Amino acid sequence: MPRQRTSPARAPRVGFVSLGCPKALVDSESILTQLRAEGYDIAPTYEGSDLVVVNTCGFIDAAVEESLEAIGEALAANGKVIVTGCLGARGDVVREAHPRVLAVTGPHATPEVMAAVHAHLPRPHDPFTDLVPPQGIRLTPRHYAYLKISEGCNHRCTFCIIPSMRGDLVSRPVGEVMKEAGSLVRAGVKELLVISQDTSAYGVDVKYRTGFWDGRPLRTRMTELAGALGGLGAWVRLHYVYPYPHVDEVIPLMAEGRILPYLDVPFQHASPRILRLMKRPAATERNLERIRAWRRECPRIAIRSTFIVGFPGETEAEFEELLAFLREASLDRVGCFAYSPVDGAKANGLPGAVPEEVKRDRLARFMAVQAEVSRERLAARLGEECEVLVDDVEGGVAVARSYAEAPEIDGVIRVKGAKGAKPGDLLRVRIAAAGEHDLEAVPA
Repeated sequence: MPRQRTSPARAPRVGFVSLGCPKALVDSESILTQLRAEGYDIAPTYEGSDLVVVNTCGFIDAAVEESLEAIGEALAANGKVIVTGCLGARGDVVREAHPRVLAVTGPHATPEVMAAVHAHLPRPHDPFTDLVPPQGIRLTPRHYAYLKISEGCNHRCTFCIIPSMRGDLVSRPVGEVMKEAGSLVRAGVKELLVISQDTSAYGVDVKYRTGFWDGRPLRTRMTELAGALGGLGAWVRLHYVYPYPHVDEVIPLMAEGRILPYLDVPFQHASPRILRLMKRPAATERNLERIRAWRRECPRIAIRSTFIVGFPGETEAEFEELLAFLREASLDRVGCFAYSPVDGAKANGLPGAVPEEVKRDRLARFMAVQAEVSRERLAARLGEECEVLVDDVEGGVAVARSYAEAPEIDGVIRVKGAKGAKPGDLLRVRIAAAGEHDLEAVPA
């Protein structure tokens, strides 16, 4: 009698929620890659999942609330939830709000997450490692990817609790970073976004040790890494760069076209006293001098930064000092948020807490000044010809970015008349119109 064929058992399914910054996104990609390597399916819905992993953010109060809401939503819809990420480092907060979660781990904890998954959802008997592409599982579009070069931070900024969650700086071996970058480019990635907690400190922990890549020596240092990445044939964009003196060394690489002329430098404030209270570099005048020097060396450079208003003790005069810096520095892209007393931040104990209504007023005034600066910076690009990378196509209009726009956080360039354009295409365009944050262009 012929043997009856049975269909293979369904692979266990894991739902996934990824919150927070690009560094958390890279952690999510690492976990997803390991799940797929072991034969787990990734389910698109809570209901279709055997359990759910929530990668959380815990940087500011709003992020904590969003993370706790996401955990609650997953518990309500599925019932089986594993929590990881920055909020997971504060396990008491998670368990107090949601005692039913299966497990809680901190950030950068792929082995711990997988151990929890194994405990509550046994791995398939025959893992199919060939189901995982060489570049791993990515949560970004196919044409760009985040490249995390280190974990943790040696700074102890008084407004930040990230070091208590992610620990001190640990740089990835330079050969490992270059191997991953090469795999991404070969898989079709056209833009590498270099990220960490402190990109310019890369290699400090290993005393800039010389590693090897492709049989050649290469120092574990930001300048040398940026130069090597620039030889892979993809756009290279630097994020989270503290303004150490050696940052000046990467500007020639930008001027030569080796890496994108884009620098993300978190200045945070302009008042020397507030910067000291924050435990940040306090040489505001020096920062203005360096910005001018960077622009002399590389006139096209786009500079992005982030700032905090309403820090404890900030006076109206110091806030006006910040606005004056903003006008003088004329930064291309700026993000700002009102100080949030994150649980565990040392700044919470400083005297002179700024009232919430004053914080909101200062944030609005800050963004109004930056809108003026942004409008002027973008208007100066009218008639410029540049290369853009297409992220999306909406109604026949290509939504793209140039060297001056990072995905998700900066503006976009809408290209009209780009027939047949699709995500991942590189186009040559001419800037035809400018707004407050975005640009319009036509094929050059």
